[in-house]
Amino acid sequence: MKTYGADSLTGRLSCLYQGAAETTFYVIALYFGSVSVKNTRYTLGIMLLVDLVCVIAGTFVCLMYF
Repeated sequence: MKTYGADSLTGRLSCLYQGAAETTFYVIALYFGSVSVKNTRYTLGIMLLVDLVCVIAGTFVCLMYF
């Protein structure tokens, strides 16, 4: 943020990526732990795949609007 600034494309994309990854691991740790889900067979893989799709879509949206 010091180099490029908070309002730059790089700053906005880094915030977008960090927020997406944090939500994934928050859901797995907190929600699955609180209800004692033990069989999370495909959950992490699918969630990371969805994060990848969201990163690609978010990049295009940020490029279009900013």
